[in-house]
Amino acid sequence: MYQIRKATLEDAKFIAEVYIHSWKATYQDLINEQDLSNTTVDHHQIYWETILKLSRKQQPVTVIEDQGEIVGFISGGKERTERFGYDGEIFAIYLLPDYQGKGLGKQLLKAFAEEMQELGYQSLLIWVLTHNPTHHFYLHFGAEKIEQEQTTIGDGTYQETAYGFSSIQKLLQQL
Repeated sequence: MYQIRKATLEDAKFIAEVYIHSWKATYQDLINEQDLSNTTVDHHQIYWETILKLSRKQQPVTVIEDQGEIVGFISGGKERTERFGYDGEIFAIYLLPDYQGKGLGKQLLKAFAEEMQELGYQSLLIWVLTHNPTHHFYLHFGAEKIEQEQTTIGDGTYQETAYGFSSIQKLLQQL
């Protein structure tokens, strides 16, 4: 029914649409309206086209489809802060609202963790807005809370929390 595959350049617009729709649905009660509506599919399509032109070693992107339509994606690469001792990072994981809570996030996380392990990564970090209810997803699969800090989105400042999987191998065993 659902198919997971590596993203291609032709997927950029669909990834942007999933990102915008799920981002707005997830954060509508967490981010003020001005900061939330500040982003467009066109802007994100250009962003994802740029990402998808990179080597998969730099930033792998995996999509999940329902009957040929992209309903979610995950993306990541080298951990950006180099402050916590993790070598890999999940930059984005999003599912359309109608597809959340059906185990698809777990499938995406598993496919991504397998690819990151194949690329030589040992651990993963992810930043999540602190009040995002999906943070329990990461804890359920063994992530540890690392640190909280402030981030800027639009004109607003919001708190985010870093969660870490110290071992991709242990994460895969949980999945």
